[in-house]
Amino acid sequence: MKKNMGGADRTIRIILALVVGALYYFNMITGTLAYVLLALAAIFVLTSFVSFCPLYTLFGINTCKVKN
Repeated sequence: MKKNMGGADRTIRIILALVVGALYYFNMITGTLAYVLLALAAIFVLTSFVSFCPLYTLFGINTCKVKN
């Protein structure tokens, strides 16, 4: 897997995952919506740690800075 996510993308995804986790913890989101958002948050964390997003590949997006 070639990295295709930059630092800003990774940071934003982790922050969003933390927000969703906090909303679930404080019972602000419940039910099916909560589980869907938690699954999305888990995917965000996973893709942030490996710096690779499969959807970026499908759409031809690459936010990772290229080393010269």
